[in-house]
Amino acid sequence: MTPFGTTTTTAPPTGVRVVASHLHQTVRGGRQILRDVSLTVEPGELVAIIGASGAGKTTLLETLAGVRPPGAGTVDHQGGAERVIGAAGIGYVPQDDIIHRELPLERTLRYAARLRLPPDTDPTALTERVREVMGELGLTERAGVPVGRLSGGERKRASIAVELLTRPGVFFLDEPTSGLDPAIAVDLLRVLRGLADSAATVVLTTHQVTDVEFCDRVVVLTRQGELAFAGSPAAAREFFGVTALAEVYLRLDEEAEPEGWPARFRRSHEPETGRAADTDTDTDTDTDGGPGVPGRRGQGVGPLRQWAVLSSRNVEIVARNRLTLAILLGSPLMVLGMFALLFRPGAFDLADPSPNVTVMTLFWIAFGGFFFGLTYGLLQICTEVPILRRERLAGVRVGPYLLAKVAVLLPLLALVDLALLGVLAGIDRLPAVDAGAFAALYTTLLLSSAAALALGLLCSASVADAAQATLMLPMLCFPQVLFVGAILPVPVMAAGGQWLSYAMSNRWAFEGLGHTAELERIWRDGGSPLGPPLLASYGDSFARPVWVNWVILAGFLVAFLGAAWTVLARKDRRGAPA
Repeated sequence: MTPFGTTTTTAPPTGVRVVASHLHQTVRGGRQILRDVSLTVEPGELVAIIGASGAGKTTLLETLAGVRPPGAGTVDHQGGAERVIGAAGIGYVPQDDIIHRELPLERTLRYAARLRLPPDTDPTALTERVREVMGELGLTERAGVPVGRLSGGERKRASIAVELLTRPGVFFLDEPTSGLDPAIAVDLLRVLRGLADSAATVVLTTHQVTDVEFCDRVVVLTRQGELAFAGSPAAAREFFGVTALAEVYLRLDEEAEPEGWPARFRRSHEPETGRAADTDTDTDTDTDGGPGVPGRRGQGVGPLRQWAVLSSRNVEIVARNRLTLAILLGSPLMVLGMFALLFRPGAFDLADPSPNVTVMTLFWIAFGGFFFGLTYGLLQICTEVPILRRERLAGVRVGPYLLAKVAVLLPLLALVDLALLGVLAGIDRLPAVDAGAFAALYTTLLLSSAAALALGLLCSASVADAAQATLMLPMLCFPQVLFVGAILPVPVMAAGGQWLSYAMSNRWAFEGLGHTAELERIWRDGGSPLGPPLLASYGDSFARPVWVNWVILAGFLVAFLGAAWTVLARKDRRGAPA
């Protein structure tokens, strides 16, 4: 096992100089978190940001890293000319362990490398780089262990390993030692110390003042988000007149005027602060993130390759999570069993039809396809928002990300829909149709499921967590039951209900299935006296050619995917978790 902090044959990263000038940051509601913060971090330094809870440590770190754009001021990343092509030289490790836990560590790193390294990287070189990084961080012996079974310290190192793949010139880490026991925390800090000693710039936030002793410099923020001090730990103790850094928090709280310490620091460090605020040099990063925001990495990896890598990873994640796979395939089987018990056979027999049963059979088949698609998509994005946020920083585009979800889930839905129709047809719960009509029924149901899947992805992108997504399920399902036209035909609805029915994708699936099943003929020519009055109440609902319903369902699919893309892109531009 390679000792922590050592390097192998790979050339060390080229350090990056971080220059922040007059940073201001305001959150929703108008509360100002950062106030006129200016500082410089030199290449090869290990810097800790400390301050009381709510002082803006994480906000400052995210602003320096380019995770969120500054409300005012600029951040420049300078140097690092020898960086890997396609990388902006920035490594960002949030507080949470944001890598998929189902995959073995080496597989996780391989997918990360394929998304981050240049697309022309030789597979052998990619494998060597992954193994090299695991060796540098002491993780070689854990290569085959699923990430979820690693210890807390090992998961932290795994998160660092993801960023180390591209040899970044600067690392930003949010509370890297949070929740670790002291021995593991010391090991991790030695890793970070080794990265800094190899010329990388390392900036971290911490609540543990003992972490600061490993650092070259410490940045102290007041509760009001102002810069109270920036310098060496020894200089910090002298400046605040304390013997231990833990006492700095007390000195800040004891100040009668909150702006006292920042003003005192500006007076005593005018040359340093002035240099940080007024430096005007060219940056060596991309700037597609906007003014004052470091550019994204991974620009060399095209959207098609991103889609292929993300799709492959999604397939492996689903396959390795047997419980999730069992639910995805088992719940439709349970619904199919209930349908078989609920619907009586022979309802579509022209000699002895049951009009009420036929309409409800087709409605619940249409709703089943909608429900499967919606539930498949509803938890896909909100449960991995931190992962997406991190990979967006690595250059992953929203389009390939969404389409990779569709590429993995739609084949499962296609299998489920085919099984649903095939079994119901086999047990005489559907009309006797030829192969062409059965294919039309299947196409209608699959388009309905695909549109519902896109709706689920849209809702998943719009909420903050899985609990909110779960609460949305009944709100999305009830309108698709009430305003589709099965319980109450659309022509006899109130005007408001008729207009609302146009927005129900399930309506067009239901009417498409009814057209292909020839409900009008069964109700008109069948022997049941209920057929003609039922046909009159539905008017021309089933008279529309089925391809029209297909076009409408495809429109819903495109519209929902486009809306999901817009939501994620807007969150990303605002610096919100995307």
